[in-house]
Amino acid sequence: MYHNPVLLKESIDALITNPDGVYVDVTFGGGGHSREILKRLSNKGKLYSFDQDLDALNNSIDDERFTLINQNFRFLENSLLMYGVTEVDGILGDLGVSSHQFDAAERGFSTRSDAPLDMRMNVMQHLDARKVVNEYEEEHLADIFYYYGEIREARKLAREIVHARKVKEIVTTQDLKNVFSYIPQFKQNKFFAQLFQAIRIEVNQELEVLKEMLLQSYKILKKEGRLVVISYHSLEDRLVKRFLKNGMFEGEPERDIYGNYAKAFELLKSKAIIPTEEEIEENSRARSAKMRVGIKI
Repeated sequence: MYHNPVLLKESIDALITNPDGVYVDVTFGGGGHSREILKRLSNKGKLYSFDQDLDALNNSIDDERFTLINQNFRFLENSLLMYGVTEVDGILGDLGVSSHQFDAAERGFSTRSDAPLDMRMNVMQHLDARKVVNEYEEEHLADIFYYYGEIREARKLAREIVHARKVKEIVTTQDLKNVFSYIPQFKQNKFFAQLFQAIRIEVNQELEVLKEMLLQSYKILKKEGRLVVISYHSLEDRLVKRFLKNGMFEGEPERDIYGNYAKAFELLKSKAIIPTEEEIEENSRARSAKMRVGIKI
């Protein structure tokens, strides 16, 4: 089962401004958001959806207005160009890992199952979690844990992994958890969630891919086109927030003598849109969701 689409009504309400327009769902997954987009489009409308996960192809929609592209959304601009699409009315991204990917134990995303260390969203790619854990230098591992997992004891963790893998290769998720068996029970859920997140982000280059997608989105959106992004942790949300504010991911834009700078987007709402308590109760995955909407200037 793929997860129930988060903020479904809110995201599609914000996205669709022209029923005859061309739209993109860069994270197709189970197709929940895509199906709702198609309901809002006229016979003239078009929807192009992206997903690099081969499993997602099984959810394709039989609709002449719909095209599913089996590709990472970091190739957004070039992939659309292959279909003759150079500008679009709106782009939706529901980031993160789907419930299906977490629940498929053999994919190695979940902290709850013993499975091969994998964590690849695209099973055809070379880099997986096993390579990261067993082959990365200690300093590189520490940086990943610190920046992607926001773990303060990152250097200590990296050192312990390097020592453990000298004795025996770390092959499964349980092997990895065993390295840190000393972690108190009441801290384990949060700790392993942070650890697995850090490794997963590195395996899939999630933050770099997100940056590339955002930059390309700005290029192909029509004037007043909408960019709608739902994120699930602060690292993603911070990038989206900064990009919508000034078109940058770090630093400050150049300002004129009056202190003004050229904006890339107007925000639909100044603060992130979050799920209602009712939605969180029905869908626990929605708990950490934040949605931001930019209107291209």
